[in-house]
Amino acid sequence: MKNTSVDFLPLLGTDHVEFYVGNAKQAAHYYMSAFGFQAAAYAGPETGVKDRMSFVVKQQKLTFVFTSSLRPGTPIADHVMKHGDGVKVLALKVDDARSAWEETTRRGGRSCREPEVLKDESGELIISGIHTYGEVLHIFIERKNYHGAFMPGFVPWTNPYFKPAETGLLYVDHCVGNVGWNQMDPWVKFYEEVMGFRNILSFDDNDISTEYSALMSKVMSNGNGYVKFPINEPAEGKKKSQVEEYLDFYQGEGVQHVAMATNDIVHTVTELRNRGVEFLRVPDSYYDELLERVGRIDEDLAPLRELGILVDRDDEGYLLQLFSKPVQDRPTLFFEIIQRKGAKSFGKGNFKALFEAIEREQEMRGNL
Repeated sequence: MKNTSVDFLPLLGTDHVEFYVGNAKQAAHYYMSAFGFQAAAYAGPETGVKDRMSFVVKQQKLTFVFTSSLRPGTPIADHVMKHGDGVKVLALKVDDARSAWEETTRRGGRSCREPEVLKDESGELIISGIHTYGEVLHIFIERKNYHGAFMPGFVPWTNPYFKPAETGLLYVDHCVGNVGWNQMDPWVKFYEEVMGFRNILSFDDNDISTEYSALMSKVMSNGNGYVKFPINEPAEGKKKSQVEEYLDFYQGEGVQHVAMATNDIVHTVTELRNRGVEFLRVPDSYYDELLERVGRIDEDLAPLRELGILVDRDDEGYLLQLFSKPVQDRPTLFFEIIQRKGAKSFGKGNFKALFEAIEREQEMRGNL
């Protein structure tokens, strides 16, 4: 019998996340000093790229790229003018970038970059890509025959005088997208039909709601579970939800947050906080009945309470998580730090406390 469940888009994980920003050099230094990334690669006028500067920073399996325009009126400059600093590219690592492009475009994906071979003395890299929600792109990267600092066109970038902290961040756990009213299901269909993902979890406005606001979310995952993209849309509430605030200030759909995994969240959050990263806080009362709600955990409760770390349990284990405040002027992109102790879920039991904390921030901004 013919096997009809073959994964037509096998993904090896997240290759990198590229941000379009107003000042790439300063953004790169912020993520190095605050999050513990290390300088890795650079492209700009000195490397023959005349219209932009890109700085690449790395930490374990995390690779972030910060790109800014050198002139006004370019697509990069226009993107930053409209959206502020934000995620432009979610790049996915594949074994075959040509096949990835052919399979996704054949199923209705809109091409943003036809397969192209890039070469230099470090080998060859094949790149292709398609459009997704808002102005976000999925770029497919085939780098099995490339051994350079990042990709052709980039040179190694080092700063021998900078000593990054060991913050313990490991890889991208998931990336969350915010889409407009009634757009969640169409984008769920896109990921199912164009990319072969499946919906592994769904949350409605009864799951994710407070007294004032609500949202809905569906979690999309590729076949091997290496790539997960939850998709949020607003839901009716008494006041403006966090997704509505994002859409207003980002001027459209985009990546709301990137979740970064760690094996020791107490160490990671302590390091990040000491280096200036600001996190949301839930009331101390959250911890009064925490162990009754989630059961036995390996961690001491005192540091979790002191750092504001949240805990939730599912059928397979538990997880610990914490969310940063927005990392740029606009209340848009933020980061999640997550440690999984068996749990495959996304912290449903924390939604109410978390979103009430977000609402307190919204109220201070006058946007609730």
